[in-house]
Amino acid sequence: MTPPPTQDGDVVLGEDWVAPESTAGSEMRASRERRGLMSLRSSPLTRKIITFNLIALNVLVAGILYLNSSRDSLALQRAASLVSESELIADIIEVQLPSGAPVNLATSDGVDVAATLDSLDLRNGVEVFVYDQSKTLIANTEGRLAADQIAGDAGGKTFLTDGLSWLWSAISAPFGELEVADQTPLSDKIKPMIDGSLKDGTQIRNELDIAGGALFTVVTPILQNGQAIGAVAVATATGEIDNLVRGERERVLQMFVIATLVSIGLSLVLASTIANPLADLSAAAELGRDKNARKMNPGRIRIPDLTARPDEIGRLSGALRGMISALYNRIDGNEQFAADVAHEIKNPLASLRSAVGTLRMVKREDQREKLLDVIDHDVRRLDRLVSDISNASRLDSELVKEEEEPFDVLTTLSNLGQYLGEDARSKGIEFITDLPDTPIIVHGLEARLAQVFVNLITNAISFCEDGDAIRIWARTKANRVLIVVEDTGPGIPDQALAKIFKRFYSQRPDEHFGNNSGLGLAISKQIVEAHGGVIWAENIRPTEADITSDPLGARFVVGLPI
Repeated sequence: MTPPPTQDGDVVLGEDWVAPESTAGSEMRASRERRGLMSLRSSPLTRKIITFNLIALNVLVAGILYLNSSRDSLALQRAASLVSESELIADIIEVQLPSGAPVNLATSDGVDVAATLDSLDLRNGVEVFVYDQSKTLIANTEGRLAADQIAGDAGGKTFLTDGLSWLWSAISAPFGELEVADQTPLSDKIKPMIDGSLKDGTQIRNELDIAGGALFTVVTPILQNGQAIGAVAVATATGEIDNLVRGERERVLQMFVIATLVSIGLSLVLASTIANPLADLSAAAELGRDKNARKMNPGRIRIPDLTARPDEIGRLSGALRGMISALYNRIDGNEQFAADVAHEIKNPLASLRSAVGTLRMVKREDQREKLLDVIDHDVRRLDRLVSDISNASRLDSELVKEEEEPFDVLTTLSNLGQYLGEDARSKGIEFITDLPDTPIIVHGLEARLAQVFVNLITNAISFCEDGDAIRIWARTKANRVLIVVEDTGPGIPDQALAKIFKRFYSQRPDEHFGNNSGLGLAISKQIVEAHGGVIWAENIRPTEADITSDPLGARFVVGLPI
């Protein structure tokens, strides 16, 4: 059966990502199929996004309703309108008054007040009263013109406002005090304002009735030859302003409902681009964790590739994929390291077992001594191997724990040259150091980098013979320093150039068998790369044009950033 194609190179977002059959479990696919746009119960992040958006919207609407600027504006407009109406009605009556004869409003002497009021077209909700100088009610009338016939009057049902008002009344009723309605007729309430109107002109009063509605009353004097002979009072219906404000609030609440629905919809869309990819990322990790816990075909965890997203989720996906990749690389490395360790330890153990078994059977003393030498060699080889393995296994954690500091790499090389140079000269090997006079500062772990240079120099010494030479030199190039250790030894076999930095690989003469674990160069490479550097090996040839010529020696180059 042909395996399904991989999707490593695919660029996908959110809901569009589909893991390949070989890596995605049935649990993830089933969860993704069940997940819909309204899956709030399983997504706390979605609920938080919607909640926070609605809180902001509610605060805005509550502020608009609390400030209630429309009420004040409408109240001022209505008050000005009542003043104009009362003065206009007073002017109509004054026009009908005789110029010289005295007038008695109570007996309709000179003007028929009741007929005048009946001829007026007033809007519904307005009540007009006419008083004489003695505060006696002469006539009154109520507006008959329907509200919808007057431009600017609010109409329509206010279901939302009425519902909220009912709810507030139901909640606040147990905490409020029962108020008794004032049964005083409106015509009697106006009488205290007449004296002020006859003396000082138009008077305005705003009060609240028992239902909480606003009641505007305007009293204007009726003048004859500059003398006040009566007063016209115009009053709005109880709560007329509040009805207008209620209409304004209803429209605000209607927009609030629409904005809430839009906000929830946009929040769900936003949450789907945030919560769903995060759910995929966490589900992929949890799926692998649960499988590993149950020991059921753990496999490898595949993190969705969302790195094409230009946001934090894309960065998170890339970071998780990098972490998973590094983790599996480390796991693979540990498995390979364990396999290599087992292989390397088996060789001396097999030799030890053979020597011990043979030792039980031999009788000759010289043969027993030879077998004891083999056992001693293998034990020392095992001890060296275990020590090197222990150092190599702790190297990563120690490189992370130790603090890097700036140091002069030339001083380190000079000190190592003095110490190791004596050992080389004692074996008849010429030791040359060619270092610049200007310090070269490197930021890193001096002891670990010194370990690298010690490995390279001791390797060179071990391959050189009497009459050979070792040269150490350093040069700066751009933002790097190149440190070179070269010798005139036998060189490196071409087939070994690609292997010498691998663990447990050793290409040495037979007389050196068992004296090295093959971890020195691998550890050196690990240390250099942890410092952001590179290391490589090459042969020194008499001419670069002829790569088949016999090498004149070996050269190891370490490049470190400065």
